[in-house]
Amino acid sequence: MIKVLYLLNHAGKAGTERYVQTLIEKLNNKRIKAYFAYNEEGLLVERLKSIGVETYRIPMKNPFDIRAVIELNKLCRKLGIQLIHTQFLRENYIAMLSRIINPKVRVVYTNHFILANNAVTRLTNRLLTPLESGIIAVCNRGKDMMVSNGISPKKIRVIFNGVDADYWGEDVESTLREELGIDRDSFVLLCASRFAHDKGHRFLINALHELKNMVGSRFKCVLSGDGPLLEESKKQVKDLELSKAVIFTGFRKDIKNLICGCDLYVNSSEHEALSFLIIEVLACGIPVIATDMGGNRDIINEETNCGILVKYNDPKGLAETIVKVMDDKELLRTWGKNAKKAVREKFNLDKVVQETYNLYEESLGK
Repeated sequence: MIKVLYLLNHAGKAGTERYVQTLIEKLNNKRIKAYFAYNEEGLLVERLKSIGVETYRIPMKNPFDIRAVIELNKLCRKLGIQLIHTQFLRENYIAMLSRIINPKVRVVYTNHFILANNAVTRLTNRLLTPLESGIIAVCNRGKDMMVSNGISPKKIRVIFNGVDADYWGEDVESTLREELGIDRDSFVLLCASRFAHDKGHRFLINALHELKNMVGSRFKCVLSGDGPLLEESKKQVKDLELSKAVIFTGFRKDIKNLICGCDLYVNSSEHEALSFLIIEVLACGIPVIATDMGGNRDIINEETNCGILVKYNDPKGLAETIVKVMDDKELLRTWGKNAKKAVREKFNLDKVVQETYNLYEESLGK
């Protein structure tokens, strides 16, 4: 059984945290013994403790925090860790530097972003990458960006994110319409992203304003989530006189209930790697309109035929696309059917877990 330490700077509640949690739930006490270390506490710590995972705090001030390197090395020796799985640049650099002290411990890194690095970071990548045992890109564009950021393509393996197709594909009777007072004739849009700059809520709300001018009150849009830009988004809705069309729910744990109550999911992100939420939505049989950003093209394309991609920050274009979908019930049915098929075949959690475990074994030379 491989002893794996999952290392993450911020243990919050976003997609990366779900990625870590699902790997641990599927592998722990079966093929690995999982441990978790973090800097900033959050919901993930509570969730992992509740399933019996030992958690440890290691302060990590920056990617070159020598004290953190020493503390990580001590923890690995104490627990007999064989492999560290990191998620972001800060903890990844710290883990790789710890190998200078203890080269027996292997490091696997999953890159969840598609962002260009500056010249200094590209140089550092070239210097430190030899200490990496394996690198996971969650989408093809992510791999391409990492190569341009100075990382050897020989180190990178594309493993798409995945979800439990059986759980998400099981039908539920949604209470969304009843709870929010939405009549059966309204076309329901859903967006359940954190209110932050990269999620594109300003763009989406502007598109809803265009949509209202086109179809009147035929639709409702449910915006679920919290975040630093929530109040700003509420003000924008009020200023554009969309209060009767847009419903804010705040952060919800019953995301499947919301998904199963909508007709169409809208992803408006400016930056995206491979969205767990999009895959969860598709697994429920709900089609998606998404921006042509990051790994969205790996999910929604001619092969999967489960939705459509739109240009980011083109409110009128997004609104026009929504109108076309609203008026084509047969297209919605086809996309919904294909959505479940795509998740089962390409974005199934069991497939992700097996491929990740295979990389663990390869990294350890087993």
